[in-house]
Amino acid sequence: METKAAITYQCPNCSAGLSFDPGKGKFACEFCRSEFTEQELAETESAKAAEDAASEAAEKAAEASEIPDEEYSAQLGQYECSSCGAGVVCDDNTAATECPYCHSPVILVGRLAGQMRPHKVIPFQFDKEGAKAAFRKFAKRKWFLPKDFTEEAQVERITGIYYPFWVTDADTTATMTARATRVRVWRSGDYRYTETSNFRIHRKGDIHFEDIVTPALREEDREMLDGILPYPSDSLQEFSMPYLSGFLAKKRDIEKETVREAVKGRMIDYSRTLLRNTIHGYNTVQANMPHLVTNRIHWDYTLMPIWLLNYIRRGKTYTYAMNGYTGKVYGRVPVSGKKLAILGAVVGAVTGLLAGLITALVM
Repeated sequence: METKAAITYQCPNCSAGLSFDPGKGKFACEFCRSEFTEQELAETESAKAAEDAASEAAEKAAEASEIPDEEYSAQLGQYECSSCGAGVVCDDNTAATECPYCHSPVILVGRLAGQMRPHKVIPFQFDKEGAKAAFRKFAKRKWFLPKDFTEEAQVERITGIYYPFWVTDADTTATMTARATRVRVWRSGDYRYTETSNFRIHRKGDIHFEDIVTPALREEDREMLDGILPYPSDSLQEFSMPYLSGFLAKKRDIEKETVREAVKGRMIDYSRTLLRNTIHGYNTVQANMPHLVTNRIHWDYTLMPIWLLNYIRRGKTYTYAMNGYTGKVYGRVPVSGKKLAILGAVVGAVTGLLAGLITALVM
C-alpha cells in the first residue's frame, strides 16, 4: 500500500501540532501555549510548507481525474503523520483527523485538493468544553436517561467534525397561475341570492434564493443534519485549511448534479408559497405549481461544524449533535428501563396509599 504524506500545522516555537481554538479564534499550541492569528500562521514556514504540499496534492488530483473511480480509490493508500511518521488509516470520506500515536492533528490534503477543495468553511465557535457543558445542560432535563449516558468517560467522547454541504444561491423568475372565486350573498324580499364570480389570476416575479443548504454526504443521518440547521449566512468564510486542524473533517461524496433537481424542487415550493401569499380578497384560491426559470445559480462546497456524540445501547445508536457555530441542539436519547420501573413502583405505592386513606375516611 502506498503511503502518502499528511499535513500537520506546526508551532513555529516548539514544532508541536497546532489546533484551532474556537473560543479565542486563534491557532493554539497545547505544549508551549503559543497562539497565532490566521495571518500570523500564514507567514510561518510550517504554513508555507503545508500550502506547497496542498498544491502538490492538487496537481496529483488533477492527474488522477481521468482514472476510474475504483482505481483512484485504491490509490489513496494510507497517510503518514508528519510529526512522528506513523501510518494514519481512515475511511474514504475522512479529510482531517488526528494521529492515533502522537495525537497530532493531521489533514489529508489529497482529499481536499483540486475539485474536492471546499469553497467555504464555517469555523467552530464552541470549543470542546463548551460543547460538553451544552450536552450536560441538555441531559439534565431528561429524567430517565441511563446513568452511563452522562458519565465523564462518555461525555469526553464528544467530537468536533466538519461536515460537507452544498450551499446554493440562485436568481430566478417564477410564473404562476391560479383559479379563484369571489362569492357575494344578499337578500331581497323573501329571496336570498348568491353570486359567484370566477377569476383566472397570473403572478410573476423575480426571486433571489440565498444559502439553500443541502447535505453532501450519503452516510449521515439526514434528520440529525436537518435538526442542527440553519447556519447564519454571515458565518461563511473563504476556505482555509488550518481551520480543520484539531478537528475531524469529512469530504463530500454527493455531487451537485445529484441534488440539483431536489434543490430546484425546494425553490419551486417556496416560490409557490411566496406568490400565493400575494393573492388576497377571494373566497377560494386554487394555485398551480409555478414555472421557474433559473437565470443564475451558484454552488459553494462548504464545510460546516458539528459536535457529535453517539451512544450505543442494546445494539441501537442514539445520536446527540450540536451546531458548532450557533449551539442549536438535536438529540435522540435512550430511556432507562430501571428508572421507569422505579417510577412505576413509586406511583403505584402512592396510588395505593391514597386509595387506603380514602377508604378509611369513607368508613
